[in-house]
Amino acid sequence: MLFSERIVIRKVLLAFVMLFCIQYSFGQNNFSSKNRSFKVKYIQDFINLDGILDEHIWEEAESASDFWEYFPADSIQALKQTDIKMLYDDKNLYIGITVYTDGKNYAVESLRRDFRAGNSDNITLLFDTFNDGNNAFLFGINPYGVLREGLVSGGGLDLRGFTISWDVKWRGDAKIFDDHYTAEMIIPLTSFKFREGETKWRFNSYRFDTQSNENSTWARIPQNQNIFGLTFMGDMVFEKPLGKSRTPFAVIPYINYLTARDFDNNTSTNDFKVGGDAKVSIGNSLNLDITVNPDFSQVEVDNQITNLTRFEIGLPERRQFFIDNNDLFADFGDSRDSNPFFSRRIGIARDTAGNTIENSILGGVRLSGKLNKRLRIGFLNIQTEADVANEIATNNNMMMAVQQQVFSRSNIGLFFINRQSTQDYDFLSEEDRYNRVVGIDYNLISEDNLWSGRAFLHKSFEPAGSDEDFSSGMQLEYNSRYWNFFSKAVFVGEDYQSDLGFIRRTDIFKGIFSMRRVFWPKEGIIQNHSIRFLPNFIWSPTRDFLNTDYTARLDWEVRFNDLSEAQASFSHEYTYLLDEFDPTRSDDALPLPGEQGYYYNSVSFQYRSDRRRLFSYSMEPTIGRFFNGDIFSLEGGVNFRLQPKAVVSMNFRYDQIQLPEPYGSANIWLISPRFDLTFSKSIFWSTLIQYSNQRDNLGINSRLQWRFAPLSDLFLVYNDNYFVNTFAPKVRSINLKVTYWLNI
Repeated sequence: MLFSERIVIRKVLLAFVMLFCIQYSFGQNNFSSKNRSFKVKYIQDFINLDGILDEHIWEEAESASDFWEYFPADSIQALKQTDIKMLYDDKNLYIGITVYTDGKNYAVESLRRDFRAGNSDNITLLFDTFNDGNNAFLFGINPYGVLREGLVSGGGLDLRGFTISWDVKWRGDAKIFDDHYTAEMIIPLTSFKFREGETKWRFNSYRFDTQSNENSTWARIPQNQNIFGLTFMGDMVFEKPLGKSRTPFAVIPYINYLTARDFDNNTSTNDFKVGGDAKVSIGNSLNLDITVNPDFSQVEVDNQITNLTRFEIGLPERRQFFIDNNDLFADFGDSRDSNPFFSRRIGIARDTAGNTIENSILGGVRLSGKLNKRLRIGFLNIQTEADVANEIATNNNMMMAVQQQVFSRSNIGLFFINRQSTQDYDFLSEEDRYNRVVGIDYNLISEDNLWSGRAFLHKSFEPAGSDEDFSSGMQLEYNSRYWNFFSKAVFVGEDYQSDLGFIRRTDIFKGIFSMRRVFWPKEGIIQNHSIRFLPNFIWSPTRDFLNTDYTARLDWEVRFNDLSEAQASFSHEYTYLLDEFDPTRSDDALPLPGEQGYYYNSVSFQYRSDRRRLFSYSMEPTIGRFFNGDIFSLEGGVNFRLQPKAVVSMNFRYDQIQLPEPYGSANIWLISPRFDLTFSKSIFWSTLIQYSNQRDNLGINSRLQWRFAPLSDLFLVYNDNYFVNTFAPKVRSINLKVTYWLNI
């Protein structure tokens, strides 16, 4: 082991101790003991789901009312109030909501389920069923009765812990009146996970009101905290303890017919697939997901990205099988530089030419959830198919994770990852037979969310073995109303490897420090503005800590009362190229030489208009130096709503790179128009066109979806790809898929 590596590991161990001591100084009191509460009455009455609270039993229910304004101020009661009532029986939780408004001029994105909340009228409810302040179930509805559900993890500290890709069966409807709308929800208790005999859940609700330009919450939340954060919540107290919840055994079979043509290789495919998933509840708190021959053809295609860096870009997981409790597997290490588990690695491989292709999944199981109030476990095992023609081995992909909550909200996590080929192949080298990673993380979240942080230590194992296969790091953040401080250090050894992870680069020691001052004017058009200074340094430990990269960035960000935003930035950067690199990625360009350093500065301005409007837009021009040349970039988008039926949008990016002779110059375009039509709450049609001359690809993805029963769909998906320069076809396919959710 290198002397420098031993020093880094010692510092990380000290970081574990330091974060533990910081946490201990916060105390171990139950942070929900001082919160608001209301009682949920047990009933045996029938409630007709029509969005109208006309059953007499609603009059007997207690209310969660007296909402607090979150925006534009966070110190007064909401001007337009909301009233939430809850009832329950042995099977369902019943929710009746009255939302008062200025009128009926609602902003609604579309009639599609799982809408984004921020730019439309809606109300969302959060349920922390284990009272741990770390994980919650999310259910929402808008004035048109469109539903959404999701999961919040990691205390809701940032958007990485927020997803609406999770699906579960429940019902809801809404009714619009002159100065308010009402909504009813019926959520089966089997949709939640909770302990048998539980008497209360932590609860909060947030609401967006575009007509009054007001966001409000039931439990008061300061604006420096996320509106979906789980720090500030109240209690919903059940009239009698909850019983054992028997979640139905769910079987989700599918059939899929694919016809495709590869014009480049002059081959055709006609394929009929059958497979499916199953969901099994183990007790009240554990989920067992099973998949056999899964098919993800209906999943939305990834947004193409212009990449001017030397490194790979991570894209979000969209496949339903991997979503539930995903944080238990994916939230280890550092999300940007050293993430040991990245589920998108499973089902993806590289062919003999180095191209990324699909690697079929034969089947898998996934167990996740809570053993008790403070202990979570996760186990994942997936087998992928061999593709001998492309020299891809069949692999078993496994991960085990354990997470023990300590103090009020923090946790200690342990994991083990194993990727192993289950057969011998002539093309498979000894060093590629397996890869294993083991690690420990400590995640800090203070009781009041003022402090958060992390320390981790991971080690990988490969057949060749190495002493430089450690990854470690720590981060600490202080977030108050007026000040935000963030610091992070990450070390990735030269031979550290995680085949199922996302490791941007190895042989680095990275240090970041950020300081932000926030100002809150008492009057005027500005809601708040801030100044941030962020230096970022990277050294190479094996090169005597050679400084290979640094960035010093100064930002001024302003948020206006009309919800528009602006930001101006100045960056001073240095890059030492270890290898030659062509940032234009042109076929005939001469790459910049390696073993050389480059200094460059740039300025940028960003503006995003009020997204509540029928027409909204954003733009971000950047100009400055780039390596030994110049760059001008313009990125932005436009969005137009024909509510509630249609949304037409277009994102674009243009990069003009001019390097001195004999190096390459390029004009890089990425244009992505999108058309979303919702004919009803059950029929949707979306089309995404993506033009990228950097990737030499014009892609068309058009998807028609008919939700003919709850969580049961018929998809017709058309994909087409063309070479940009010659406008010749590449690959074309049509998928017809039917999936049905059956509870047994």
